[in-house]
Amino acid sequence: MKHRTTLTTASSLVAALLCIVAASTIARAQSAADYVIGPQDVLAITVFDQNDLSGRYAVETDGTFTFPLIGRVTASGSTLREFENELKRRLADGYFKNPQLTVSVEQYRSQRVFVMGEVRQPGPVPLTGGMTLIEALARAGSTLTSASGDVSIVRESQNSKAPLLPGQSADAVVIHVSLRDLESGTAEKNVELHDGDTIFVPRAETVYVFGQVKNPGAYPIQQRTSVLQGLSLAGGVTENGAINRVRIMRIVGGQKRELKVKVSDLVEAGDTIIVPDRFF
Repeated sequence: MKHRTTLTTASSLVAALLCIVAASTIARAQSAADYVIGPQDVLAITVFDQNDLSGRYAVETDGTFTFPLIGRVTASGSTLREFENELKRRLADGYFKNPQLTVSVEQYRSQRVFVMGEVRQPGPVPLTGGMTLIEALARAGSTLTSASGDVSIVRESQNSKAPLLPGQSADAVVIHVSLRDLESGTAEKNVELHDGDTIFVPRAETVYVFGQVKNPGAYPIQQRTSVLQGLSLAGGVTENGAINRVRIMRIVGGQKRELKVKVSDLVEAGDTIIVPDRFF
């Protein structure tokens, strides 16, 4: 029973992540051609009917690599579509008539985003073509039950080479996204990521639940959590609890205050919900 509501919410978010990732795979494939090639990316080039030319080509640190017949070619800074057209043009210039080829990225090494905070596997995530927020969270193993209901995307005008948390740079733009909106499939909230973005998932605020509940203790809460929801996090009220006399201990202006509340009232971070004994 303990953490049941929180775990249910987390499970539904994971399920939503998987569904949206599957749907966004199509969109990612459509936008992959617009991915900008960078140093250290590994390209897979297939020239139809020319097996000797097909293969894996690693873009070197100067943005170039050697391609058969052509020699040194510059790939860095071009989109996959642009580079594919350039290779076709150069192969058609004295080598083949109407060459047919495809260029894709086999290993993304030049661009990345950082996923930090309350996720299962925090750290850098390779930025693939058209990657969105929901995909980056899925790559990081999804959010923990201790995660807040919001996510921040920190974006600098010049791509950051290290994680950048909200408030660290006055020049950074911070985009706030609700996990509930992501869970509900709100498309415009599924932001497309840029190289160097930091996705920060903060820890949820907590409330404390004591007295006649099945599992007293501290519990993470989301925005607009009611007293009843707080009680359910603690497994609900025992048969000896007086749910009609629940009270909250709250710090207001540095002073501790005891408040009589209804189960529909909203709690605040740091509240202590107390369920007294029932009179017999």
